[in-house]
Amino acid sequence: MTERPSILVVDDDPHLREVVHFALTQAGFHVEQASNGRAGLEQVRRSVPALIVLDIMMPEMDGLELCREVRRSHEVPIVFLSSRDDEVDRILGLELGGDDYLTKPFSPRELVARIKAVLRRTRARAVPAVPASTPAQVLQRGPLRLDLELWRAYWSGHEVVLTVTEFHLLAALLRAPGKAFTRDELMTRVYEDVVVSDRTIDSHVRHIRQKFAAVGGEVIQTVHGLGYRLALP
Repeated sequence: MTERPSILVVDDDPHLREVVHFALTQAGFHVEQASNGRAGLEQVRRSVPALIVLDIMMPEMDGLELCREVRRSHEVPIVFLSSRDDEVDRILGLELGGDDYLTKPFSPRELVARIKAVLRRTRARAVPAVPASTPAQVLQRGPLRLDLELWRAYWSGHEVVLTVTEFHLLAALLRAPGKAFTRDELMTRVYEDVVVSDRTIDSHVRHIRQKFAAVGGEVIQTVHGLGYRLALP
């Protein structure tokens, strides 16, 4: 029997945890729970889950601080929850390394759909590395190189660590150099059947830019009034 993916739900609301626990269990996941950020961090240290559902406002340690701590040593995908429809929290959460964001109240069915979409994007990372990738498994333009087999990004030989969502977004631009993509087009390629806001795409773009700027790279150009294109000729 295939082992069920483990989801860690970290939220201080016991009713919400039970609702999410039921929905995820029905969807075939194994679910662990923690009532605050500190307990959630201890749970991650004991056993890293396939994905974390993480509330932002919590006692002991809030969700943003927990995300910072987890990201020091793990790339486990994170879906943020918040009772505040606050763009600062939204952007900060995604730039810390969150893979998606839902505002309370939300539909448990939508949460399950988003979790499945994030896990689909991360599944390829579990494939063992091979000695070298064939040309068909590599996208390259100028100093930018994406290895589709190993899920690694490089600028002039320097590796740039991206989340799965960021990797998909940059790969979409690199597959069509010169094309200006609307945010809706990028949402379709990155999030498949899940609808997200324009701000979510903007946050991922900003994070990609920051990571490549750290190694002297510029990979995404803003097309004012439309969206984004690859910044390489």
